Amino acid sequence: MTALMPPDVSPPHRFRAAPDRGRRIGRPLRVYWRLREPTEDEFATLGRRLMMRDEPAAAVVAAMRLPKDHPDRVSMRDVHHAIAHGVTETSAPALREFFALVEATPEWVDPELVEYGAQVFRRFGRNATDVLLALSLIGGYRFGGPVDLLAETGGLSRSKANRRLGETQTWAIAVGGAGGMRRGGDGWKLTVHVRLMHALVNDTFENNGRWDSDEWGLPINQTDLASTLNLFSGALMMGVRAVGVPVGADESRAIMHLWKYVGWLIGVDADWLFDEERDQHQLSYAILLAQTGVTDAGGELSRALVDAQSELNYRWLPHLAATYTRERLLSVLEGFLGPHGMRDLGLAQRVPWFFPMAWVRNTISYRVIGKSPFGGRYLEWRGRRARELATYRHFGAADAEVGALPI
Repeated sequence: MTALMPPDVSPPHRFRAAPDRGRRIGRPLRVYWRLREPTEDEFATLGRRLMMRDEPAAAVVAAMRLPKDHPDRVSMRDVHHAIAHGVTETSAPALREFFALVEATPEWVDPELVEYGAQVFRRFGRNATDVLLALSLIGGYRFGGPVDLLAETGGLSRSKANRRLGETQTWAIAVGGAGGMRRGGDGWKLTVHVRLMHALVNDTFENNGRWDSDEWGLPINQTDLASTLNLFSGALMMGVRAVGVPVGADESRAIMHLWKYVGWLIGVDADWLFDEERDQHQLSYAILLAQTGVTDAGGELSRALVDAQSELNYRWLPHLAATYTRERLLSVLEGFLGPHGMRDLGLAQRVPWFFPMAWVRNTISYRVIGKSPFGGRYLEWRGRRARELATYRHFGAADAEVGALPI
């Protein structure tokens, strides 16, 4: 259900603070997809939703903040039990209402298409990992707002930056797992977990005096949430195509459907959930034009992630492997962000040698082996190996996890 938008809500100062820069960054997207210019009404909606939170999840957080002896209080144990097993008749009203919402799967959800989207996502393999890190994550650090919130929550150190990246990968892997988005699947449970974690972060920073909402909007708001969702759908598909992975119309539709359901479950407004990839890019282009410039936090966090490649877990020749992985990441970033983007973030520039290598590898994998009778099994195997590698590098022998709810 789309949240109501009070007409008198003023957007934060960052809104449309650097339109020329956003237009330059968004030009390839506009030209490739033949996108139109956003209307003033669409811009107004973007601005208002920078000041809007996820109210159903916020109601659960409000119940968690009640005194311990209050009959309507929600405890952390209650939340974990509800995520794993559902609510009971004795659960607090706020928790029952929230889970009645997230368990009422919309009629438009096609479970078979969700499963196919997850399969396509898995078969992207390491290509997805590369795109999500370089284009989606670090590429998003070129704009102020969400990255500054990460800085406020202590995310600028190498170890914490890598930990959060590993947690994001753990969630994405769970979403793409077989049966992951069924009620009780790991993807479903972690998505609800992340939604409530967002609400807790929002509540904390709205009230601790460390966040300037007049400048940035609410800490985790509807516009930034919708923008983030695109990083796993439209931006991901654009990125994997750029490294030579073919994505057909049926595969695009399946990926969009998977992340449409994830977006609904995580609390994105319904009118910003799309079936068609082009519609997603139209919103993303408008968001680019509404962004502000890069901030110090963007460069600091980007450099922390690049430098943190030396702190990952490597099984063989760790020093050499770490050096290669860092150089590989810089090459990927150069190709996706270009010289302007690298300078914006204060990153060392490199020749984008990664891309011709990726095209050769992906042409063989997807257009040759992938078309053979055993091609599907081969791509599943490659995807599984990529997930295992990503998990090991960030967590070593420890269990992969998503951050605890911060209360």
